[in-house]
Order: sequence, then C-alpha cells, then structure tokens
Amino acid sequence: MSKGFLIDMDGVIYRGSQMIPGADKFIRQLRDEGTPFLFLTNNSQRTRRDVATKLSRMGIDVDEQHVFTCAMATARFLAQQKPNGTAYVLGEGGLLNALHQNGYSVVDHDPDFVVVGEGRTLSWDMLETATQMIIDGAKLIATNDDPNCPTSRGTRPGAGATISFLENATGRKALSIGKPSPLMMRMARKEIGLDTSDTVMIGDTMETDILGGVQMGYQTILVLSGGTKREDVSLHPYQPDLIIPSVAELVRPREEQVSLRSPVAVPGHEDSAEEFVASLRQ
Repeated sequence: MSKGFLIDMDGVIYRGSQMIPGADKFIRQLRDEGTPFLFLTNNSQRTRRDVATKLSRMGIDVDEQHVFTCAMATARFLAQQKPNGTAYVLGEGGLLNALHQNGYSVVDHDPDFVVVGEGRTLSWDMLETATQMIIDGAKLIATNDDPNCPTSRGTRPGAGATISFLENATGRKALSIGKPSPLMMRMARKEIGLDTSDTVMIGDTMETDILGGVQMGYQTILVLSGGTKREDVSLHPYQPDLIIPSVAELVRPREEQVSLRSPVAVPGHEDSAEEFVASLRQ
C-alpha cells in the first residue's frame, strides 16, 4: 500500500470484548505488507501497553508502538506548553502514566493544569477541588470531549460530561486534545511518518473519526460496524470518502488484486468507490 492508516478501535476493530469478524485479517495484511498504521483511541483510562494486550488477547498481533491514546496526546501537548509542569487529574492509570512519562507531576494543590479524562473513581470532592483550582487560575484541559462511553452494561458518562460540569461551574472553557482535535490527529500522523496526502482515517463515528480526518485533509473511511447507521451520514455537512460495512471489506483475497468486494459509496460518489479503494493500493 502507498497509504498509511489511522484506525479507531471500538466499533472498528472490536465491540466491547468481541473482535469484529475480519479485523484480525485486515491488521495482519497491513503488517505483512509493511503498511504503516496506528490505532487511535479517545479512552484515556488504559496505557498503550494495556490496549495492545487487549488486542493481542483477541487474536490481533500488535505492539504497543501501534497504539496512540488521547492521554498520550494530552501529556505531550502539556509537556510542549509547559515542560515539567504540574497537574491535578480527574482520571485513571493511562492518563497518570502518560503525564509521568512526559515529565509531569500529579499534585493535589496549586496545579498548572486541571486535566480531565475518563474515570470510575470520580467524586463530588474531586469536582469541588477542581472547580476551585480552575477559579484560582489552573487551566482546564480535556483528554477528549466525548459526552458518554458505551460499556457492556449500557452507557456511562464520558470525559465530556465532566468537562461540561466544570465549564459551567467556573465559566472557563476547556481545551480538548483528543479526536477530532487537530492536535491529536496531527500528532498521530507524525508518529508514523506520514504525509497528509498519504493518510487514511478509518472510524465508525462521524463526529470524531470522520470529522477529525476531514479537518486535517486526510482521506476517510466510515465503517458501519459501530455506532453509525447508513441513514445517519446524510445528517452531517461533511462526508467520508467511502462507506463500507466493516474493515473486513478491505482485506484483499490472496488470489485477487481487488481489495473491496462490496463497496458502498458516499451519495453522489457511487462511480468513484472502486477508484478510491484502488488508490489505496497504488
């Protein structure tokens, strides 16, 4: 392949704890062909090693270098803005680990930043503490602004819900680093050495994956194996370059040179579906 891929995970590679059929073959194909790729996630709870281990247990053989989290993007951004700074954190291990690896100290008073990620240990005391810190001058940073997260038990509030609380309580606006922010999208591209014209974003969510790719000038592929339905696409003012049922459609049969068996084109682009997929393999 002449292209490289930025790949969302939940809804693209797996749903919950179940791998989406064909995802392992697609990733194996990328590795066999030496195609650069990177998994992107807006979940700040796990470290990149934790994520790689989860994928490995599903049968997808990847290294932690193939994983890029919003926690990593957030920590790198803060290290650029204020090296060796301090942060009060509403989040879990993945975010804490990323901050420490980038020279940040986690403190419980007078921080430079209040950093918000996902977490199941959030308490009213933590929200009250963070509110006062922001009023006193700490800058508010979000690892992502996703309002909720799907779980095996349903839906739980995401980092975006916590950010909304703090923004309303303090009158301050947060800077969000994760998808669809150009900050994370650009860092991810540079992580694997791709040019903008050679980057393809694969995701299942219009508001994060596809919007982020469109804003950066990447080519975009929407898969329908996650949270977006075919009829939802027309509700947005931007469109992906291609819509397919799942990444299994990108697996090239060994005996053929055709990479897509049943392309689903974007409305008004039906004639270009095959040409688009063919361009990925030139």
